[in-house]
Amino acid sequence: MAHFPVSSSILSSNALSPLLQEQYNLSTSTTCRLLKAGVNHTYLITDQTNRYIFRIYSLNWRSEQEITEEIRLLQLVQNHNIAVSVALPDVSGQYIQPINAPEGTRLGVMFSFAPGEKCHSLSIDQHYQVGETMARFHQVTHNLTLQRVQYTPQLLLMDPFEELKKFLPTDIPEMQFMKSAQRYLLDQLTTANLQSIRQGVVHMDIWFDNLNIYDDKEITLFDFDFCGNGWLCHDIAYYLLQLHNTEKVETEYQSKTESFLMGYESITPLTTEEKRLLPTLAVCSHFFYLGVQCQRYENWSNVFLNDAYLKRYIQVLVKRYFESNNLG
Repeated sequence: MAHFPVSSSILSSNALSPLLQEQYNLSTSTTCRLLKAGVNHTYLITDQTNRYIFRIYSLNWRSEQEITEEIRLLQLVQNHNIAVSVALPDVSGQYIQPINAPEGTRLGVMFSFAPGEKCHSLSIDQHYQVGETMARFHQVTHNLTLQRVQYTPQLLLMDPFEELKKFLPTDIPEMQFMKSAQRYLLDQLTTANLQSIRQGVVHMDIWFDNLNIYDDKEITLFDFDFCGNGWLCHDIAYYLLQLHNTEKVETEYQSKTESFLMGYESITPLTTEEKRLLPTLAVCSHFFYLGVQCQRYENWSNVFLNDAYLKRYIQVLVKRYFESNNLG
């Protein structure tokens, strides 16, 4: 055979640069640099003073229809004056670029660059502003449906546990806890009062790493790769979970949580049922993303995804949050 088959590859920045120059009518001085190789690969494109982000989806990670729906959502949100990183068409008006990678045809999309920078320690006022931004986003996506994934109990809790079983034996304490927590969480989801829970399209990954802040106040959301259909409060729960993971001082965590929720409810009030479910949905997020890490082992986390990492993740993050919120 001419080339040995591969399951995942990193495409050359030097080879992508002239391709993107031609496809997007960029100057010959345009540079391309790999920013991150994970589930998808992200490249920074710089053309003089202009910057863009080129995302190459992993093989069979997202279908063309799913990507088209993501692009549709971004355009809709932008049309409602919410700052997001949007997909950009090439010179022929196409948004999706098929690229013949060694493992098969991968799909690429060029996005606008979010102004500002990431900040992993937001002020109380900035958390308020993120809450406002998320609520405005949810006003747009309330009762909206995409031709994408539905965040069901099966997808959030059952499928991830099956993926986790491929890496950890079920009889160890950590997996016994996960199984017990799964039963509790499933019961909470299936008995929830659906009439009091807003549904629509969720981002599912809004946290400090997926938003840029310009001039300490202008917030731009990006990376909608996990967008899909579900309860809107999933986004709130996930944000609060990340805040819990990063704020080590309890008083700071509480004040920033309150500020974020105040910002959200200054736009849209939360129902009593949504508030009650936030800790439950946060743990569901842990289950879901643990499953993604295991599922996409070759693309993302094979350097650190081992017994020690998974056990520590379960003990330090999942179980600690579960117990601190008196779940179970």
